[in-house]
Amino acid sequence: MPRGAGYPCGTFLPAVLDMRARRRVSRAFDPIARVLARFGFTPSAVTLLGVAIAIGGGVLIGLGHLEWGAPVAGFGATLDVLDGILARLTHSETRRGAFLDSVTDRVGEVAMWTGLGYYLAVEGEPALVTLCLVAASGSLLISLIRARAEAEGMRGKGGLMGRAERILMFCWGVGLAGVGVGDPWLLTATVWALAVLTWVTVLQRFYNTWMQLKA
Repeated sequence: MPRGAGYPCGTFLPAVLDMRARRRVSRAFDPIARVLARFGFTPSAVTLLGVAIAIGGGVLIGLGHLEWGAPVAGFGATLDVLDGILARLTHSETRRGAFLDSVTDRVGEVAMWTGLGYYLAVEGEPALVTLCLVAASGSLLISLIRARAEAEGMRGKGGLMGRAERILMFCWGVGLAGVGVGDPWLLTATVWALAVLTWVTVLQRFYNTWMQLKA
């Protein structure tokens, strides 16, 4: 197969980088997953624990504890990495597990944006609240496009801001703003950047999927 075959519209390099990053992350988290397996944790239990922690982080953010809520939400999102590795190590990968993981990913991300939106509403920042809605809806569309593409047997990944990139930018930006770094511009810049880049990714994935479709 020629270089880049099967990766439309210049997505070959991001795909290779994504695969390499996943292998490195897997090696780093393998020991933790093995410990969880010894204690009898199932992938679904880790998935549910992760989304519960992410929701808790969103609540903390909504209450104004940005410096605590962001890392808590980030930790919940990190467990999403562990459930997949645990499923592989224990040979317990199932369609139900994959479905649960996909749904809880979206729930956790929406919880984070809901918490931040509530906090900004209390602070009297209607424009930033609107941008939170724009970013959250964009993140859901990114996942929808991927799911629709993969249902048609095509590649649905790619673009600037995958879930990992969105979570990292959100948690770092919100967390640092919570401890007073770059106050008040950092939080504003984070929300603007995520709103814009998320929709750039929506357009990228839409275009890549459109170009794969045959009339």
